[in-house]
Amino acid sequence: MSPSIDRALVFAAMLLLAVPAQADDLSLARKVKLLIDAYPQTLVGSEGGSILFGDGEPALPIDDGKAKDHTRKLASGDIEDSLSQIYPEGPCETRPKVNFDPGRIRSEALMKRLYGGSAREVEASLVEIEWFGSKLPVTKRQGVAQALEKVRDALKAMPDLTIFLTPSAGTFNWRKVAGASNLSVHSFGAAIDLNSRYADYWIWAGGKPGRVQGRDNRIPMSIVDAFERNGFIWGGRWYHYDTMHFEYRPELLAIAKAAGASACRQTFPSENSVSRGR
Repeated sequence: MSPSIDRALVFAAMLLLAVPAQADDLSLARKVKLLIDAYPQTLVGSEGGSILFGDGEPALPIDDGKAKDHTRKLASGDIEDSLSQIYPEGPCETRPKVNFDPGRIRSEALMKRLYGGSAREVEASLVEIEWFGSKLPVTKRQGVAQALEKVRDALKAMPDLTIFLTPSAGTFNWRKVAGASNLSVHSFGAAIDLNSRYADYWIWAGGKPGRVQGRDNRIPMSIVDAFERNGFIWGGRWYHYDTMHFEYRPELLAIAKAAGASACRQTFPSENSVSRGR
């Protein structure tokens, strides 16, 4: 083989390594199955384009049939919308593209079915867990309290990280997302904010929807890893970032694993990766 051909092959290999591999796209049906498996206390299956509930409550449509841009998905997303961006998991930072907010899009109707449709109903399911010298109220529904205790126990083995974890900036709080009309996951007792002293938040940085200022993450990735291993996603993966925020979304971690969406290998799904095939 000539030297020129050798150089061409080396150059081609370098190009292949420089281009991040794409994660596998998953059909909507596969994602819905993983969603159902993630919440066995409440979800029992799907039929006729709807999610079925074990308590006899009416089925919930997966797709409302409305075309939405990113802003409308955030404001009034359905189940399909909530699964439309694949979250990349792993103990490595990512730099998301504009409006790549996997998990920030949620189906409020589904969240209310999972955790309660009012502040009073959610409060009835709250329990207090010990969190590095304080007590935090979180929901026991869907195994959230147990999952957060597992996160705590994992982090206790790394005492140098405690300064990032406490005081917590909050768990349960029935409220809307800042500047929006939809409810925060804090409303359902299924989210935690860490020490705000080390937080970076797109609104605090003077950003506007779709026009976010850059940020310098100060949350160690070992903390992110402990949360992700126990079903919590991190707001630091979002274009509209919130680095102190973690919320319980085990379906998105299951989908990430099934799709091979790795933060460390920088393998991501292609744009608009949701297949409309049923």
